[in-house]
Amino acid sequence: MSFLTTSWLIVLGVVVLALAYVAYNYFRIKKMPEGTAEMIELSGIIRSGAQTFLKTEFKSITAVVAVVAVVFTLFVEKTSGITFLMGALMSSIVCVLGMQSATYANVRTSNKARESLSIGETVKVALCGGSISGLAVQGFGMLGFIAVLLCFGGVQHDASSTGLVAGLTCNPYIMRISTYSLGCSIVAMFNRVAGGNYTKAADISSDILGKLRHDLPEDDSRIPNTIADFIGDNVNDIAGNCSDLLESFVATMSASIMISVTLFKTALAEGETQITDATFNATVLFPIILAGCGLVGCLIGLGLANIKKMGDNPSKELDLSTWISAGCTVVFGGIAAYFIFKDVPLYTEFKLGWASPWISSIMGIVSGIAIGIITEYYTSTDHKPTQKIAEMCTEGEAFVVTKGDAVGSRSVLLPVLVIIIALIVSGIIGGSYGIAISALGMLAFVGATVSIDAFGPIADNAGGLAEACHLDPDVRKITDKLDAVGNTTAAIGKGFAIGSAAFATVSLIMAYVGSYSGDAAVPVLNFATFFVVAGGILGGALVEYFSAILTDNTIDAAKIMADVGDKQMTQEVLDGKAKPDYNMMIAMAAKEAIRRMVLPSVLALLIPVIGGFLLGPEFVGGILVGATIVAIPRAIFMGNSGGAFDNAKKYIEQGMLEGHGKGSPAHKAAVTGDTIGDTRKDVVGVALDIFIKLMSTVANTITPIISRYHIFK
Repeated sequence: MSFLTTSWLIVLGVVVLALAYVAYNYFRIKKMPEGTAEMIELSGIIRSGAQTFLKTEFKSITAVVAVVAVVFTLFVEKTSGITFLMGALMSSIVCVLGMQSATYANVRTSNKARESLSIGETVKVALCGGSISGLAVQGFGMLGFIAVLLCFGGVQHDASSTGLVAGLTCNPYIMRISTYSLGCSIVAMFNRVAGGNYTKAADISSDILGKLRHDLPEDDSRIPNTIADFIGDNVNDIAGNCSDLLESFVATMSASIMISVTLFKTALAEGETQITDATFNATVLFPIILAGCGLVGCLIGLGLANIKKMGDNPSKELDLSTWISAGCTVVFGGIAAYFIFKDVPLYTEFKLGWASPWISSIMGIVSGIAIGIITEYYTSTDHKPTQKIAEMCTEGEAFVVTKGDAVGSRSVLLPVLVIIIALIVSGIIGGSYGIAISALGMLAFVGATVSIDAFGPIADNAGGLAEACHLDPDVRKITDKLDAVGNTTAAIGKGFAIGSAAFATVSLIMAYVGSYSGDAAVPVLNFATFFVVAGGILGGALVEYFSAILTDNTIDAAKIMADVGDKQMTQEVLDGKAKPDYNMMIAMAAKEAIRRMVLPSVLALLIPVIGGFLLGPEFVGGILVGATIVAIPRAIFMGNSGGAFDNAKKYIEQGMLEGHGKGSPAHKAAVTGDTIGDTRKDVVGVALDIFIKLMSTVANTITPIISRYHIFK
């Protein structure tokens, strides 16, 4: 058995341990009591509705995945269809498991608050539910990746296959890795687009009915759209986010290995005779080991949070888990880098020797934490930007929207500077490989970041159930505090997702350029050519068009749901003598979301294919760069302005703006801002990162084809 295989098996053992811990938490959550009969009934409706939505959605996803798998098998490389299906399967399992665990955890979190009236104990239940999602993302992503390596002979730099299309040549090992990543990407895109439409159409229509048309409390059970809103939190913020981060995680591992192949072949072509197979094996092994080190760090960080006594400051407890996970990743990653690279000849790009990959990974880790801190500053109720928006609410909607836009725009610069610094430093000390490892470093402890992000929708649902089930006001105070923290963790999670998407996309673009440039060429995308410039302009325009489609779809669906829900709110329902038809609104939200998800999802899939066959690989490279440059700041703006709008409303609802509480004109202005922000942060912002990743992954997969077959060859 080779050293590589042995190492992968050791990492596989860590993955199995993590998934065993996931199973333990899952069954532990299920054993906890659910609470009152009304809580049990409503949580059952939420769980059933979420399951129904996913079943319906996956019928459409299965059809698309099956067609694409057949195309790969028949026309590209005969095993690539299998690896594509493996990626889609891993992403689907994570979605279902994460959503299922969240729908068990939400009511149990609410009940723990009811029974204990302790913030610390309630936080532990919500975090336990979130850890199932987070560790499943990292565990199943690595499980599928290692399975591809072990089942299909690992990675070889000198392999070549003639393919199934006449004249097509490709490295079958890289094709399998690329198609595994693509399988994850397609499921992520469908989940984000459909989930975002579902949750925000339900949320916006519920707010319109409750806060603007009928002056009812938030999450009032008399509003027929309320339960669909609860379901949407799980469909988008859990299932969608899980598939999103899994896709980023897998994409960075894939890009690292693809760049390893390009680096080795280029070094040989340029006559670097000191470079050996041991060098290549080290660069292929390190990404997998780094990911395994991160997974161990997550188990330690989340495990300690599970057993220690928590205080009354949820933010502090959640931050501690992140810091422990990140710190362990840094330490274990450094040890791994030393032993993997210390005795092998290194590329000239590795300016700091064996430490270059390690320091590159630290740049990614630090960047992820820094982006989280910046996001928290601009979106939390504890800081001035959100408080200033709340103060503007006394002046009306126009002031709210203008101030929120300014906060969102201002919040873009620092995260972009963080990304730029990390990319430049990583590139200087480790070349293109260093940039890919920096991206992986940011995602190496993704299990912890997703766990804490999933805390948000679980806490939100717990608060909604406390309101809908008429629990004691003291219970609602606890869940409201968790909800406010959850809003911030969700905003941080979105910032992290966008930042990781930026790193992952840059890595994928570099891998793409290296693939089509040829073995003997230095990978260069020449912006002096009109093909690349034209592609760049089109890529930027496509981001705006994609954003418009998603916004239109959400608002149109919300308007339909608000009008239909309003007709159900008869006097008998408002008096509490009858219940609205929740199932009708749940079915409507699902129908509208699924009907509207196909066009934007397929758009991202087809753009590189059509552009490549028409105008060639350089044109596609321009599209990828242009789309990335426009999408990253746009997504940060959308996420942070939306999060600030949401928390400005929460700030007023908590009575922090003296003389302007719930139901006041200032509150209604804040609701308008929140309604605008909902589409931004939960639909457009989170889908843009998958849009650019999916296009880059597709481009990497079809490189051998479009390099040979295009009109302007």
